[in-house]
Amino acid sequence: MIRLLLLFSGLMLAFFLQAQDVTISGTIKDGENGEDLIGATVAVPELGLGTSSNAYGFYSLSVPTGDTLKVVFSYVGFQSQAFTLLPRQDTTFNINLTTGVQLDEVVVKANSFQEQINSTEMSVEAITTREAKLVPVLLGESDILKTIQLKPGIPSGSEGRTGLFVRGGAQDQNLIVLDEAVVYNANHLFGFFSTFNTDAVKDLKIYKGGFPAEYGGRLSSVIDVKLKDGNNQKFAGSGGLGLISSRLTLEGPIQKDKSSFIVSGRRTYVDLLTRQVNRANEDNEDFSPIPDYYFYDLNAKVNFQLSDKDRLFLSGYFGRDVFGFSSDFFNFDFDWGNATGTARWNHVFNPKLFANTTFTYSDYQYNINNQITGFSFGLGSNIADASLKTDFFYAANNQHTIRFGAMATHHTFTVGRLQAGSDDGVVSFSAGQEFQGVEFGAYVSDEMELSEALSINAGLRFSGFNNDGKTYVGLEPRVAARYKLSERWALKSSYARMYQYLHLIANAGVALPTDIWYPSTQRVQPQRSDQVATGASYLLGSQYFLNFELYYKWLDNQLQFVDGAQIFVNDELEDEFAVGEGRAYGMEFSIEKKEGRLTGWIGYTLALTRLQNFETLDPNGRFAQESEGFGPFNPIYDRRHDISVVALYELSKRWTASATFVYGSGDLTWLPPGRFTFQDVPGAGFEAVVPDYRERNNFRLPAYHRLDLGLVYKFFPKWGESDLTLSVVNAYDRRNAFFIFFEPEFEGEESNTGGINIPTRIAANQVSLFPILPSLTWNFQF
Repeated sequence: MIRLLLLFSGLMLAFFLQAQDVTISGTIKDGENGEDLIGATVAVPELGLGTSSNAYGFYSLSVPTGDTLKVVFSYVGFQSQAFTLLPRQDTTFNINLTTGVQLDEVVVKANSFQEQINSTEMSVEAITTREAKLVPVLLGESDILKTIQLKPGIPSGSEGRTGLFVRGGAQDQNLIVLDEAVVYNANHLFGFFSTFNTDAVKDLKIYKGGFPAEYGGRLSSVIDVKLKDGNNQKFAGSGGLGLISSRLTLEGPIQKDKSSFIVSGRRTYVDLLTRQVNRANEDNEDFSPIPDYYFYDLNAKVNFQLSDKDRLFLSGYFGRDVFGFSSDFFNFDFDWGNATGTARWNHVFNPKLFANTTFTYSDYQYNINNQITGFSFGLGSNIADASLKTDFFYAANNQHTIRFGAMATHHTFTVGRLQAGSDDGVVSFSAGQEFQGVEFGAYVSDEMELSEALSINAGLRFSGFNNDGKTYVGLEPRVAARYKLSERWALKSSYARMYQYLHLIANAGVALPTDIWYPSTQRVQPQRSDQVATGASYLLGSQYFLNFELYYKWLDNQLQFVDGAQIFVNDELEDEFAVGEGRAYGMEFSIEKKEGRLTGWIGYTLALTRLQNFETLDPNGRFAQESEGFGPFNPIYDRRHDISVVALYELSKRWTASATFVYGSGDLTWLPPGRFTFQDVPGAGFEAVVPDYRERNNFRLPAYHRLDLGLVYKFFPKWGESDLTLSVVNAYDRRNAFFIFFEPEFEGEESNTGGINIPTRIAANQVSLFPILPSLTWNFQF
């Protein structure tokens, strides 16, 4: 009997040991340059198991002990690699993937559309640097952030419009992070270009809804931009020479396989030409000098493999726009820009637990200096952040991937800083406000594979903000679900609550660098949104991906200026605020193709945004009487229809043609429905041209549409690769409206006896910015 018990115990122990899972973990990199591959696939086909690498290339997959298994590593555009492993114990297995001659076959195996079907993520758009560089662009300056605006739900049209307006949200409701540091103004040249140099960017992803729990602080979108780490295999470079700017990127190993660097810079040089024109016309009394304008930016990053389990990343960004004008009696200087710094430490605790600790610093400011003979005037504003956060990635098993972490940010706000006075010191005055605030948060989420068909990502974020003796806190539940009807069909739904403790105080008509970031205070409560979304994805064949989504968003505590607000140099700015709520809902549809000679996508958005119930605040922060507010209205970025078509066609190894077409319902603008007359003093003449403004944003501009064309010719010198890129923006010379103004037209001359001079008509005139604009850029890579 004892022998039988011992034998039975031995068999049970053997069965138990065999049934235990072991973990295969490691990092997946690009074998040519050592860059981490984000979202690379790790699969055991015979068991139906799989996972993907995180933002740092780390993966963890649990497999049962026993016989040998075939593990396949794949990534879109790279040659898949298969290895046979004997799973007896936890194993660290790092892998380098490379492109190869079997590219077409590999792309089918590592199908990014299939990964989108399998993922719980929805309302997410991504763009590659290849697509950004092939899409026709204004003045030849490729722009990955502008290219993402060609995706559904992110209005792409508008002449000279700055900012992003995602799913009915205002421009301040987008969280833009560069290597995890917040960028408060992501625009150059008043919004025509973004601050991101495409040559230095590795990955860009935008979340329009279904936000993961690790993100917080904004209502409408998260734009996560990651810089390249630098080539740790060999020295390399790339750059370009265009009509208005040049750029250069250098990267290489500090110690091969262990550390690397990348430095990328860009500068416009139109100012160098205009200065020569001004100098040549110094003696011409009828010549009006051309103002100076240029922008520049610089990205730098180094990373070190400290050990098998530790990596250190240091990165930074600095960019500025500089505008200046001077004359014999007048000098005007205006500059604005961002500076960010990031220090990150990756640590692998064990095959299942990975951590990333990040310290970031971010500073955005603008400065205006004006000097008139005998008098100086200076105006500025800035927001500076110091932030510390830790994120953990725990692969409990193949059914549960848990993420958790915490963060804290110290904000410093300088609002409307003014220094003015006479040069002799007789007259001197100043104004402005300063705030100190602390924002904090903690989160946990679990991505659960409940069955082969059903997956759920559920999370909870706790956030808060302290400033002005007031502390606000909020709970932000997040949930996203995916149900696979088949390998080609998937249904998805999501819900997310977001709190936003910072507000961008902007003029209602146009966005400028002088817009001010303002914190929540005793009187100004944080913004809040609740968004639900549902949709379906379908993989048509292996090349076409169809996606359809519906969304509805509730917006609370939305800030607007009251009519006739005093914006600048006002230490009681909160008296100019009105607070209300909003609703935004719509439908998005897209069809995309990423393989073959013809690639691209078609996107359509039907949307509506409405703001309402605005009331001013009393001294205690409560709503005043309803009569002191203003009626419901649609914001200027409310656009009913938005269509984008992007096509990239590889004619041959050397030639690639591209085209984009965008159509959007005209933006709203605020125009007077009538005019009235007034007489300044008795006996003076009448002016019958004073506008009478009533309902906000009461006129829709003509529809916006534009066709852009591009042609790329590649050639292959001995030292690397090179191409000439021809872009033609607004190919059929559509004169889209930038703004409309009214001008009275008179007959005859005004009477000198105080008579009434009545205009015969009030004419509406349209101002357009861009005619047809060709450009040529030379790009190189070595």
